Amino acid sequence: MALLSTLLLGISLLRCASAAIFDLSELSWSLKNENGSIVVPGTVPSQAHLDLLKAGVITEPLLEINDFTQRWVWMDNWTYTADLSGFFDTVQPKSSDQTLLVFYGLDTIANITFAGIPIAWVNNQFRQYVFDITPHIPAAAASGGNLTIDFESAFWYGLNVSSRSDAEFFPGGNGVFEVPAARYYIRKQQIDFGWDWSPAFVPTGIYKPAYLVTLSNESESSTISLSSTPPISPSGSSNTTDIVFIEETAVDIYKLGSSFTVSPDQSADWVVNVSLALRAGASVETPTLQLTLPELNVSSEAFKLPVLDGHANETVWATVQWQIPDSVPQRWYPHNLGTPQLYNLTATLSLPTSSPSTQPHQISFTTRTGFRTIRLVQLPVPQSDVSERGITPGDQYHFEVNGKEFWSKGSNLVPFDPFYSRITTDRVQWVLESAVMSGQNMVRVWGGGILQPSNADTAGGVYAFYDLCDELGILAWSEFLFSDALSPINPFLLESIEPEIRENVRRLNRHPSVAQWAAGNEIEGIVISTNQSLPNGTIYLDQFVTMFQDFLHDLETSESRSVPYTDCSTTKGFLSLDPYILRFDNGTSGDIYGNSERFDYTSGDAFDYSTYPIARFVNEFGFHSMPSVYTWEQALLSPADFAFNSTVVVSREHHNPAGSLAFPNPNALEGQAEMTLAVEQWLPAPPFIGSNSSITSGSAQDNATFAAWCFATQVFQALTIASEINFYRRGAGLPENNLGGIVWQLNDIWQAPSWSSIEFDGRWKVLAYAEERAYRPVTIHPFWIPEAENLEVSVMSDVLGTVQGTAQMTWYDWKGAVVHALPSVEFTVPSLNFTAVFNQTGLDTILPPGKGVQDVWMLVNVTAEVPGVGTVTNENYFTPTSLGNVTLVDPEITVNTGYSFEFVLKANGGVAPWTWIEHPAGTVGVFVDSYTGSPSNGFYLIPGIEKIVRFQLNTALSTVQDPRPIDFVVRSLYNNTILTTGSTSKTEVVEDKSQVLVDTTSTESVPTYHAFPGHGHEQVPVVPP
Repeated sequence: MALLSTLLLGISLLRCASAAIFDLSELSWSLKNENGSIVVPGTVPSQAHLDLLKAGVITEPLLEINDFTQRWVWMDNWTYTADLSGFFDTVQPKSSDQTLLVFYGLDTIANITFAGIPIAWVNNQFRQYVFDITPHIPAAAASGGNLTIDFESAFWYGLNVSSRSDAEFFPGGNGVFEVPAARYYIRKQQIDFGWDWSPAFVPTGIYKPAYLVTLSNESESSTISLSSTPPISPSGSSNTTDIVFIEETAVDIYKLGSSFTVSPDQSADWVVNVSLALRAGASVETPTLQLTLPELNVSSEAFKLPVLDGHANETVWATVQWQIPDSVPQRWYPHNLGTPQLYNLTATLSLPTSSPSTQPHQISFTTRTGFRTIRLVQLPVPQSDVSERGITPGDQYHFEVNGKEFWSKGSNLVPFDPFYSRITTDRVQWVLESAVMSGQNMVRVWGGGILQPSNADTAGGVYAFYDLCDELGILAWSEFLFSDALSPINPFLLESIEPEIRENVRRLNRHPSVAQWAAGNEIEGIVISTNQSLPNGTIYLDQFVTMFQDFLHDLETSESRSVPYTDCSTTKGFLSLDPYILRFDNGTSGDIYGNSERFDYTSGDAFDYSTYPIARFVNEFGFHSMPSVYTWEQALLSPADFAFNSTVVVSREHHNPAGSLAFPNPNALEGQAEMTLAVEQWLPAPPFIGSNSSITSGSAQDNATFAAWCFATQVFQALTIASEINFYRRGAGLPENNLGGIVWQLNDIWQAPSWSSIEFDGRWKVLAYAEERAYRPVTIHPFWIPEAENLEVSVMSDVLGTVQGTAQMTWYDWKGAVVHALPSVEFTVPSLNFTAVFNQTGLDTILPPGKGVQDVWMLVNVTAEVPGVGTVTNENYFTPTSLGNVTLVDPEITVNTGYSFEFVLKANGGVAPWTWIEHPAGTVGVFVDSYTGSPSNGFYLIPGIEKIVRFQLNTALSTVQDPRPIDFVVRSLYNNTILTTGSTSKTEVVEDKSQVLVDTTSTESVPTYHAFPGHGHEQVPVVPP
């Protein structure tokens, strides 16, 4: 919040008189449970689990089965208390000063007491709270006292509120994944109660910064420059004389005349709409606000604002609109479509008062923002597209930026940690940079998590998110926090939701990366099913209409003219835009409406295109896999735990969810079996350990087998998701006109089996590299229909314009010999379309003469010239049968190491499918092709074609800053076969010491090093348990 203090005037580490902003983290806090049996030091911002961890009461919550053993924490009530004497030392006995108590985030149900005086009861994690405590200051300053925040267990609160006489009954548990707390009545991060990939810690605490803000009725003739967009949240107290507190800042940039129902005229003037929520400590008769874009050398007039009467208990809204010609600013684009151009918008608030100052008091701040239009197009398909392009009738579903439709490619983003207050910008930046590096232009901020912050210094953000999206050029599909449960519409709930929605829409309006507001996650489908299956289902449908068609729609569209709204993440769209009326099942059979998702865990369906949705847009699709053994090391402590079905590993498998507090999860083996069966059907499967791989001796063999299973599940995940991505991209040129695919999911909230492409600590799974190949501007993919014995190799392009290039298809045997090289094919692909470069039916014509499906595989690659990008290459692999049916040949991989973590990989024997180089524990980074700089890993290594990759270390996240090349591990699917047969591999690593370790010209080999270590060579340690 606009805590008027400025960091440019310095942060006062001493308790100075008249501190304008007093950081409550500087008080001495304690934390105790309800009966007082536990009392430990507390911190702000923090949460109870983290303070108990610091005090040694509990161990790291993410270890072993602590999500079960620490349930007692969230079943208790917790109180944070601080002695206010540190603040009272700064208070001067001036009755004219006014004081505000500011909380940027309380999690969640709490009573607030100031010096023994009840201030408020709060019940919403997603709101900021500002309380005028001026009347209580004189007596409290004289007698002293404490600031107390009594948190009620969200679990018990949920049970209590859902037992009210006016509480709605919902059938079937209504979205219980683990903790049965009626979460739909609690305005708290829904994932806190458990999900099918997440633990349930139900945290509580002052999880964002908090302050006491003192406002003076005397101004100084000075200009204060705030450090960030208000409301600011500085780290530490400051000593200034402030007369105004900027409680909220909203910047909405849109085209003149445009709105939710009126499409933008791309040639119209821009409107920069700036709104400030002001609390004043002094009367200001003629305040003004001037806006400037310094890079463009343009300024507005000094707009007159409403009178400020000097009553800090009242919020005064001031709104100005500044028109800028269309041609003045450059537009912001996602990174793959143009430049994510940002500008500094400086606002200067002039506050002349009745004081004898010759110059008015001024406050200025600079907001980073951009100019763009964004639309979610859900209008009927034009008849011209039906007749001329062959598009299936129905409604469209795609995004347009600056009037240009494009292919949305991305992932679903979940919370970065169960405990918000320990998330860092470095962690978040790496995840978002990874999305960009893997070719994505959109992340979906999933509605079961948190409303992500702008940055660490605005509204108590703790870390940066939307600022990073703006800078990186990645769109953020954003959602209100309603997920997988029918929602009640009790007035007491709506009363809390309204300010939550308004505050957050206003806060995020300024970010050009915000692509839309979806009102919830998957709820439309739930309510349609409920309406059809229950005799009284209409009740729930009507309630959904009230909440998602009417209430939330009206709130969002009243606060933003630049960001579109839709009722749900997965929706069938609307019948009417004005008035807004949802479609539900009111459509014509055979037409296509809305968007879709796919989760199919039958392994036989993985590459069956008839099971893929024919849709305009697919916003969720995925398959789960194990994290790497290095990530398991962060959570498992006992050697016996390192087995696929060990008690601890299975306890962290939440798919399918328990649906209750039952532990271990009685449904976990269903998820484990889905991964196992997929690997067994489509890949060379490693052996089981002991009885159903639940028993391990901790031996090198057993550890190697566990790691092989982890790797194999990731390979299958990469294979099936890459298949879907390419299928949906091909759909852009088919009647469905598919223009988007968003993979479930991008990141992890803990170390466990999940759908992610990036593990909890930032390590890339195989899927991340497969996504990079599948999301390149031009890709090539073999579409194989075994029942029809039809193979189509197509080139897909999401470039906005025609692309030309050359495709090459080459048959190899598993020894790496070229069996047949097909003539290269010159191709042209229209904008957002595909071109088939090969299409044949019948194995006798597809396969090289005399070869069977187990004998050969095809390398398909493409080279294309993309305007504005340059040369784009892409490769893919076709096997006419499961890799599990193939007899692989020992690839005899050698790895030479060089400068800057460069690795030269060569196969000297046979082909090594899905060759994978793994960086050591304690390191975070990405492998890139040394020539192109593109991410590269998880490829087919072919004899005679070396691969040179370089590891780029993320120094901010890595605890090991100088890993040894010998600690990197290379494996391929061939290693699964030698684990099963008990044979050995001839693979080795050659370390060039002149380049890596010592200043010498000699080069020597180290002992034979398995591409997957731990099979009979004592010199190379197995991945430690």
